[in-house]
Amino acid sequence: QVQLVESGGGLVQAGGSLRLSCAASGDTNILVRMAWFRQAPGKERELVATMSPDSEYIMYVDSVKGRFTISRDNGKDTVYLYMNSLKPDDTAVYYCAGRDSTTGSYEYWGQGTQVTVSS
Repeated sequence: QVQLVESGGGLVQAGGSLRLSCAASGDTNILVRMAWFRQAPGKERELVATMSPDSEYIMYVDSVKGRFTISRDNGKDTVYLYMNSLKPDDTAVYYCAGRDSTTGSYEYWGQGTQVTVSS
């Protein structure tokens, strides 16, 4: 089993920055990839960014390219999402997720952290 705990959300003005953290614990060796998703009110959950354990594979949704950066500290089993030049459209609940190497699916989810960007 894997547990994921996010932190770092909050309220920020447009153009501001936030850093989200996701601390993983448990059997983290089974995770083949980590990702950040978000879900805005009335919208479907979308994949924001993902990266492989060795950081060689990184992908961003088009709407955040050049503004968000995903990174990880394997020594701390922590994944980060640095969010710059935030826009009101970035307002959402952000979730950290872990992809299981056996199933190939994002099986493990954090509780979510709210990010609100005011105009």
